[in-house]
Amino acid sequence: MTVERYLRLIAGAIVATTVTLGYYVNPYWYLFTAFVGLNLFQSAFTNWCPMMTLLRKLGAQDSR
Repeated sequence: MTVERYLRLIAGAIVATTVTLGYYVNPYWYLFTAFVGLNLFQSAFTNWCPMMTLLRKLGAQDSR
């Protein structure tokens, strides 16, 4: 898989998990959901995301 696909997979999993935790455990989990959303928003403008940097260091390939 490519960096972009891994990123979508990880972001989706984190959002789904933290929304569930916010509903059943503690509403403060929604802050983490908001952090992920804001990070995706800023990466659309800057083309930089910390998770993409980490994935590249772990060996994930960029799309062609």
